[in-house]
Amino acid sequence: MPPTEAQIQSAYGIAQERYAALGVDTEAAIQQLAGIFLSLHCWQGDDVGGFENPSGELTGGIAATGNFPGKARNPEELRRDLDLVYRLLPGQHRLNLHAIYLEAPGKVERNQIEPAHFSAWVDWAKANHHGLDFNPTLFSHPLAADGFTLSHHDPAIRQYWIEHCIACRKIGDHFGRALGTKSVTNIWIPDGYKDTPADRMAPRRWLLESLDQILAEKLPHTLDAVEPKLFGLGSESYVTGSMEFYTAYAVTRKILLTLDSGHFHPTETIADKISSLLLFLDELLLHVSRGVRWDSDHVVTFNDDLQAIAQEIVRAGALERVHIGLDYFDASINRIASWTIGARSTLRALLSALLEPTGRLRTLELEGDYSTRLALQEELKFMPFHAVWDAWCERQGVPTGMDVLAEIKAYEQRELTGRG
Repeated sequence: MPPTEAQIQSAYGIAQERYAALGVDTEAAIQQLAGIFLSLHCWQGDDVGGFENPSGELTGGIAATGNFPGKARNPEELRRDLDLVYRLLPGQHRLNLHAIYLEAPGKVERNQIEPAHFSAWVDWAKANHHGLDFNPTLFSHPLAADGFTLSHHDPAIRQYWIEHCIACRKIGDHFGRALGTKSVTNIWIPDGYKDTPADRMAPRRWLLESLDQILAEKLPHTLDAVEPKLFGLGSESYVTGSMEFYTAYAVTRKILLTLDSGHFHPTETIADKISSLLLFLDELLLHVSRGVRWDSDHVVTFNDDLQAIAQEIVRAGALERVHIGLDYFDASINRIASWTIGARSTLRALLSALLEPTGRLRTLELEGDYSTRLALQEELKFMPFHAVWDAWCERQGVPTGMDVLAEIKAYEQRELTGRG
């Protein structure tokens, strides 16, 4: 059974006192958390199908596993599903769109998309006070079938994708202007070789030239980002847009670098990269995911990696410099549960980090008292941060405990089962 309002208030009072003893103001932590806007990924709701060609093959090394009933079949169903997810999250959050989620009466080539194809999304975002972020879609298309797009050896194919990305930047700029909050426009490409290439330099030179053309026009209402990856399905031996390539590009072009927590070696966490990169970049974009043995895009859970990411952002004082997006998709369970569980886990991790006595830990470190530092870090793991979480949810009118799943299950019976 979920806690009653009286139980929530009582538990919060105790937690407030315990944190105060450590020099932590729980109200200040809640206020800071309320100012964090997660960018939810639209593609969780329909397994990255989009509305350009919903029955088309998913390519680019991307795979959605499972066939749980209730996949969104059209924009109206997807927005309805998202409305429920946002109601189950404390705070006000954003939506991250891919270009294939356009709405048009007929086929539109990707290099000809324009803001009008996303007007329904803008109207919905305005009505619900959501910011919008955007992504070109450089996969699931005949001109990406051989695994190359912006770094393709054929200039005509490169030009097609250059035009697509230019169009997407203008759409992102339109979102930012229309909604009064800058849109992050992130470029990820699947380009790479399955086996050892004979020439590593040429594709990267072509990618460099393509990106420079794409970013030539300065747009005031969008933030540009580029997303590296260690390897992918079909690009195990070589990825054109590697971490080294995109780090150098982002630093020299003064744009954002995207860190996807599933895009690195399974033993590698992106948490340690944040402070290093923020010394050279003004802002970062994170795609929070959970890879199991590879970039499997499992639902985000409250694990050590997620907590480390949140702690690093807070300890670095970088909440206003790090944009946090979610990027996973699981079709083996209720898709709304996938969205909600992952988003709530991410917000919980951020709250837990905000409730640390960061100044005290730093002082112990500078004094060389590592024993006390370690002891305090371990004690913090067992502090009643979840009582603070429940109190914030209660203030926001958001359900706590398993009441969240009860609402999802009720919606499943009412709405999702009829979709097949």
